[in-house]
Amino acid sequence: MQLQQKERNDATASMPMLKAEHHLIAFEPAELPPGPWLVFAPHADDETFGMGGSLIKAHAAGIETHVVVLTDGALGGDAKNLVAIRRDEVARATQILGVKSLQCWSEPDRNLAVTPAIVDRISQTITAIAPQSIFFPGPMELHPDHRSAALLVWKALQSARPSPAVTALFSYEISVQNPTNMMIDITAQISIKEQAMAVYASQNGLNSYPELVMALDKARTFSLPSNVSHAEAFYKYAPEDLQYSLAEVLHAQIDKYLAQAAD
Repeated sequence: MQLQQKERNDATASMPMLKAEHHLIAFEPAELPPGPWLVFAPHADDETFGMGGSLIKAHAAGIETHVVVLTDGALGGDAKNLVAIRRDEVARATQILGVKSLQCWSEPDRNLAVTPAIVDRISQTITAIAPQSIFFPGPMELHPDHRSAALLVWKALQSARPSPAVTALFSYEISVQNPTNMMIDITAQISIKEQAMAVYASQNGLNSYPELVMALDKARTFSLPSNVSHAEAFYKYAPEDLQYSLAEVLHAQIDKYLAQAAD
């Protein structure tokens, strides 16, 4: 009996210790990234649901923000004039968010392809706007257009075309949690974000998206101080990450969860 207990103790002692929580998630809110900002949204509403609070906060801080909506959103409902409706909604929502410029492209909804032509157009847009911070959807999003948007922006940044002014690159959450290393406190902005989300009547009639987004923003305060009621999560990439494919960088993020702590 004593021998069995000793074997169990030895086995436990030999098990590797994994990295502590602070290697996986932020415990304090981050400062706003430098501006101007350029946000790539797969659909009209993703910019608001995903990082509307941060856009509001940036505007209040005097940071110039720009949004590019990649698809026409034609499959997000049954209305005959849905594309026009969604363009009107995003125009009104981004006005609430304080966005300086809005572009609505016309790539097909649910069929956003990773093509050289779209990569080149994104590169040209980056060069024209010359942002310091660029945002795209997290690569673990469920909607295929969200993941395609991430790949498109990543490939554009890997090309020679983007402006050298770009100093920071971030992915943001829209519908599900992604790996994160940065949180922005949107406690003071949450009521305005709710106003902007309410503009998307064409989408909110399909699902209770604002309620789900609020739950995600609330859940992201798990590791933050108690005075933070809502937060938006981001992943800040290192400049050297662009040497690799987005898939390789994502694997490295996930590997951290089962990586051993340093001695």
